[in-house]
Amino acid sequence: MCGIAGIMYRGEHAAFETGDALIRMLDGCQHRGPDSTGFALYSPAESGRLKLRFFLGDNGDGTAAVAAIRERLTALDAQIEEEAQIGHNYQVTIAYDGDVQHLSYEMEHTARVISIGVSLEIVKDVGSALELDQRYNVRSFRGTHGLGHVRLATESEVRPDASHPFWATGFADVAIVHNGQITNYWKMRRRLQQRGFEFTTDNDSELIAVYLADKLAQDITLQDCLASSIDDLDGTFSFLVSTKDEIGYAKDRLAAKPMILYQDENLVAVASEEVSLNRLFPGRALDTREPAPGTYATWSRSTSLS
Repeated sequence: MCGIAGIMYRGEHAAFETGDALIRMLDGCQHRGPDSTGFALYSPAESGRLKLRFFLGDNGDGTAAVAAIRERLTALDAQIEEEAQIGHNYQVTIAYDGDVQHLSYEMEHTARVISIGVSLEIVKDVGSALELDQRYNVRSFRGTHGLGHVRLATESEVRPDASHPFWATGFADVAIVHNGQITNYWKMRRRLQQRGFEFTTDNDSELIAVYLADKLAQDITLQDCLASSIDDLDGTFSFLVSTKDEIGYAKDRLAAKPMILYQDENLVAVASEEVSLNRLFPGRALDTREPAPGTYATWSRSTSLS
């Protein structure tokens, strides 16, 4: 049992309190996943710049790991513009005009990459939403949209790198949060590996992210990607996916994993339980609905439900 959440703000303003909203939503469903928590956070993109986050581990000050990352980035013709160590993470912004997939795989061989994107930054670790906020100051994040996840570890260890969200390794700005299990995981993974894609974990959520990102790279719309996922993925699942411009969901035809959504003219919010949505609007009765089995939908900041 895990909990997922997603929010997208609409309108013309450049910054919204996305971090604070996701903390409130995840705190409302933390009972679904007490082991670890994570956030995929999106801010307006800056052309020619990439944001990278790395795990440093919780032993030592990370000096050697940071030095290795800097050296490898320089060798790949990436110019470091901003950098910081926050909690157990190294955060760096680079000027880079090369191939993102090549950069991703090369950096993964140097250090553990959490995310890469022009808009995306993933923050995840062991602990609750409130504990991560104390460690990484998530509440201060301003952006357009984001995803969140609370995890109950059932098939792997309680470690920061086993936490959600998962970035689509090799593809900028695609992230996923997932509640369920993909039973044809190895079959689909081998097919993608045969085409040269790399995976950094054995988590089926990473597979979904790479599967969707691959289709997006072929100029297939996110809506069509989600439609095909219902046929291609075996198992029980409710998942949310985000790109720098959109968020979307898909549910399998059994619909064993819950999902509730709310939308108005200002935002779209989706979560595993209604209590998460209520945290956004305390004391207010909400007009929510549960998506039907075998359905999918996407939203962008400029369009309504599709």
